[in-house]
Amino acid sequence: MEFLVKSTRPETLKTATLVVTLGEGRKLGAAAKAVDEASGGAISTLLKRGDIAGKPGQTLLLHSLPGLKAERVLLLGSGKGELSDRQYRKLVAAAQGALKGLGGTDAVLALGELKVKGRDAYGKARLLVETLADGEYLYDQFKSKKAEPKALKKITLIADKAELADVERGSLHAQAIASGMAFTKDLGNLPPNLCHPSYLAEEAKTLGKAHKNLKIEILDEKKLKELGAGAFLAVGQGSAQPPRMIVMHYQGGQKDEQPYALVGKGVTFDTGGISIKPAAGMDEMKYDMCGAASVFGTLKTVLELQLPINLVCLLACAENMPSGSATRPGDIVTTMSGQTVEILNTDAEGRLVLCDTLTYAQRFKPQAVIDIATLTGACVVALGAHTSGLLGNNDTLIKQLLKAGEHADDRAWQLPLFDEYQEQLDSPFADIANIGGPKAGTITAACFLSRFTKDVHWAHLDIAGTAWISGGKDKGATGRPVPLLTQYLLDRLKA
Repeated sequence: MEFLVKSTRPETLKTATLVVTLGEGRKLGAAAKAVDEASGGAISTLLKRGDIAGKPGQTLLLHSLPGLKAERVLLLGSGKGELSDRQYRKLVAAAQGALKGLGGTDAVLALGELKVKGRDAYGKARLLVETLADGEYLYDQFKSKKAEPKALKKITLIADKAELADVERGSLHAQAIASGMAFTKDLGNLPPNLCHPSYLAEEAKTLGKAHKNLKIEILDEKKLKELGAGAFLAVGQGSAQPPRMIVMHYQGGQKDEQPYALVGKGVTFDTGGISIKPAAGMDEMKYDMCGAASVFGTLKTVLELQLPINLVCLLACAENMPSGSATRPGDIVTTMSGQTVEILNTDAEGRLVLCDTLTYAQRFKPQAVIDIATLTGACVVALGAHTSGLLGNNDTLIKQLLKAGEHADDRAWQLPLFDEYQEQLDSPFADIANIGGPKAGTITAACFLSRFTKDVHWAHLDIAGTAWISGGKDKGATGRPVPLLTQYLLDRLKA
């Protein structure tokens, strides 16, 4: 989809479909009034029939209005008063749904007059284009019959001249974010027989070849063993697919500028190992690598925008399988940091690959480290599918991420990381146990990771509930939290 931004009068544009707004009580928006006047009051006459009241998301398609170059006019109900982000997204989705059923190759959207709480012209344009671009996503790679090509190829946004630069910037950022989200979704939706640690390593190499300021480093089993990454290796030892730590260095800022580090959990399939999961819904455990996929997607967004920032992305990739060589409950492993871990449950494997990767990340002396992981079912119970869990050891970093989530409409919620929870990880045989019992599972998982991040500003995003939509015909990866992470990095450029 191509997106353009113009400052012009909508009633003068030649287009297949012109979209204008209608408030509740049949109140014409500014663009709709201009179109009505240009058509000799044709819209006002039609509204008297009562076909549309202007309620949020209502649409009415008008054909061949006199005095206009547009072939069709789509009236979009916008309700009354200021809109929330969610209401605005629903309006945009309603317009997109109506446009999909039409034959025109282009459309013009005159939605800039809508008021959205807390959003300026940039913010509205970003949310608009991101919603439209993400709404175009389709995954039919393994369908023998592909979807029919869509007629709509180009969308033009109408903006006031004074806001033109902000709308263009919002559109540009949104397109890059949507591209990163699509990449994340593609990786997440891949079947696990194809998407394994070595596949992700090859994807990283391909990305590195395409960008001169991106350096790729792949740590195989031999290198991980040399580094003493006993926890990482323990997760993958039951699988025929060898584990990989993937390190991607993006140099967009000054050479001596400390990087920001993103660490993604990349368990490409999680059976639970010897502590095997129930069969029902286990197919969705291919999404256990969505933390790594979201880091990939965020990096792709950064590369498209060529942000002037230094970034190191580390992906902890392994497959957790039961076999004669698999890790057993009761095994004790030594981590890269030298701490020992008693593995009481092999299904608490994400924290094991992450702890060694977090230790490795600190050699780059990052300004901050953020790990992203589909880590605990407890987070789904606590926050559902709408909000990511957030914990960490630095209040400033936590506040920055919460703010970024609000601005990106990709929200997180902070959970406590009090010292009292640490005691649940006590082990009589090792320095730490890998589970803390049935209570506060999301918090104790973060407590475990905190043992390996004491010397760095660190935050943990648990995306177990937000990384994919579970079950039914709409099942699939969501691309989150690419918007949140991108906004965090954009904010650092302004700091």
